Amino acid sequence: MSIVTVVGNPRAGSRTYDVAVQATRTVARRIGREGPSEIVDLSALAPLLSVPAASSAVEAALELLTRADVLVVASPTYKGAYTGLLKTFLDRLPGGALASTVALPLLVMGDARHALAVEVHLRPLLVELGATVPTPGLALLESELPDLDAVLGRWAGRVAPQVAAALREGAPS
Repeated sequence: MSIVTVVGNPRAGSRTYDVAVQATRTVARRIGREGPSEIVDLSALAPLLSVPAASSAVEAALELLTRADVLVVASPTYKGAYTGLLKTFLDRLPGGALASTVALPLLVMGDARHALAVEVHLRPLLVELGATVPTPGLALLESELPDLDAVLGRWAGRVAPQVAAALREGAPS
């Protein structure tokens, strides 16, 4: 089983990166998948996404997504939505490209007023790309970061059974 994490923060070494990696590990353990997972850090690909020329690094990252069984898609919340960097990257996928993928949307935000963004903006994008999104996304407040282990533990406890069921039912190939 392939688990891939996509981090849509334009800053390298971000809190979003740390949260996304930890969220992926937590869910992976809960669904019985130990071992390494792939990470697509868009901060490293950002300069390549703004030029029209093809990039082997971008193409390889897109290929990782299309082959993933489980995809954790994380972004900070900018102006009430996910980042333009994440959108620019995901726009390179054709419709239906994630048809064999179970996706888990995650947004890190400073204010609870943006909590709906994960469901109103990020989930529909993933569904449009064909992903199965069997659970509500995680809207993580920056104020929750000191308790990240507990927050992710509760979240993984809620989503892991649904992810496991989607995997058994054959959403991914």
